[in-house]
Amino acid sequence: MLTHLSIKNYALIRQLELNPSASLNVVTGETGAGKSIILGAIGLLLGNRADVKALWDENEKCITEGTFDISSYSLKDLFEDENLDYENQTVIRREVSPTGKSRAFINDTPVTLDVMRKIGSRLMDVHSQFETLELSRHQFQLELIDSYAGNEKIKNDYSILWRKFLKEKKEYENLLSEATALRQESDFVKFQLDELVKANLSEEEQEKLESELSILEHAEEIKARLTNIIQHLGQSENSVNQSLSNIKSEFQSLASFSKEYEQMYQRIESARIELNDILSEAENANEKTEFDPTRAEQVNERLSLIYQLQQKHRLPLVSDLLKLQESLQERANKTSNLDGLLSSAEKNLKQTEGELRQQADLLSKSRKKIITPLVKQLIGLLKELGIPEAQMEIDQRIAEPTSSGIDMVEILFSANKGIVVRPLAQVASGGEFSRVMFSIKHVMAEKKSLPTLILDEIDSGVSGEVAIRLGNRMKEMAQRHQVIAISHLPQIAAKADAHYFVFKDNSSAKTESQIRKLESKDRITEIAKMIGGAKPSAVNIENAKELMEN
Repeated sequence: MLTHLSIKNYALIRQLELNPSASLNVVTGETGAGKSIILGAIGLLLGNRADVKALWDENEKCITEGTFDISSYSLKDLFEDENLDYENQTVIRREVSPTGKSRAFINDTPVTLDVMRKIGSRLMDVHSQFETLELSRHQFQLELIDSYAGNEKIKNDYSILWRKFLKEKKEYENLLSEATALRQESDFVKFQLDELVKANLSEEEQEKLESELSILEHAEEIKARLTNIIQHLGQSENSVNQSLSNIKSEFQSLASFSKEYEQMYQRIESARIELNDILSEAENANEKTEFDPTRAEQVNERLSLIYQLQQKHRLPLVSDLLKLQESLQERANKTSNLDGLLSSAEKNLKQTEGELRQQADLLSKSRKKIITPLVKQLIGLLKELGIPEAQMEIDQRIAEPTSSGIDMVEILFSANKGIVVRPLAQVASGGEFSRVMFSIKHVMAEKKSLPTLILDEIDSGVSGEVAIRLGNRMKEMAQRHQVIAISHLPQIAAKADAHYFVFKDNSSAKTESQIRKLESKDRITEIAKMIGGAKPSAVNIENAKELMEN
């Protein structure tokens, strides 16, 4: 439950602090005093959109903070899933800077607005005009039925199967589409694959062939130059080899005089050995180098084949051609296995669809089972709340499976005798809508642990004895759940465990909305004003006392 609310610099609120009761809290005040502004600030804690135009002082940031006792909410797993520290006393804070930047925190850990919405929705349930409009939406009505039926586990199991069904259906449809394309192009794929397989390419082949062809085409020039190199290195009278031998002898004679000369001698000897190796390799290369027209033709033909394949497939490297060959082989294998793949995919899809429909039927039966008692309970509440001729039905129709199951439901309603029930949006007035929504909240409160319930003028269109009954029902709900009701009715205010009065303070240069908790005497005065106006009579005061005593 909400144990503390702090609002700073929001709309007409400069600073506001609230420590609501664990039971029924009623917030009253004149129209425009700021009751709905408080609701807007609370909306920030639910992740609603922030607007810098709502800042009371445009040079300071807005801070809204709520402290909640969540010890009985079983939210540890949710906090762990979102990597948040769990605290029995959890603090949610929203900051909006003058630049429009919004920041959200849970227990001082920065979070996204999505996370704030997820956590906030488990801590506060806000009834507003928007939610009243939502009541006419089929999906919203279905969610209400599931909540009443306690279908959370059945729905979760169904959702798992639904996601599996969609995945397998997409895979099967993609395979069907791919199969059509594969069959259409199978001959072309086989032709291209056979051509590449026949070519028997290897990754480094092209580079080696190009080097070999270059040698073959320039064999005469290479041989002449190698012969010249051999002459200079070792075969002429003044060859490099002979010169190095003479130099080696000179350094050998000097070696005994200094280590420096000894090192030079060793280096000359190393150079001579390296030069002899080069000479030997050059002689071998010279012997092997011959122009071979037959081999040159073979290499040319092989390279031409490689160049043609590269040009045909627009691939610059042999490695790319090999990758293409691998891909074509996979497509060819898939084409040959199409019937088996399609049969297996179809079998899996049908099996999952069967399991899905079985789970959907289980969910549908669970819904159907509670429709009669739910309708009966709602009608009873509506009659008590001033709609004596209330009629209600929940139309349940079976349709093709969707993410919600196989049911299409619609709440049908009539407030008047002899008038056939019709969809809520077509027949319910604003006040009737509010009472239907309140009745739903009331039965939900009996079925599950609701978070802090905030009711924004849910008593619209109600007065007199009906208002007293509505207040009694709120009081009853507040025995199990914390309720904060924004109201304009004295009958509701009289039932409060804590009565808060919102008012405008015009004593300074800029108007402020403020709130204060009313104690016994002030409560009587305020409720008397709600009955008789700004200057209540003695009768009004007695009526206020009577309402509170009752």
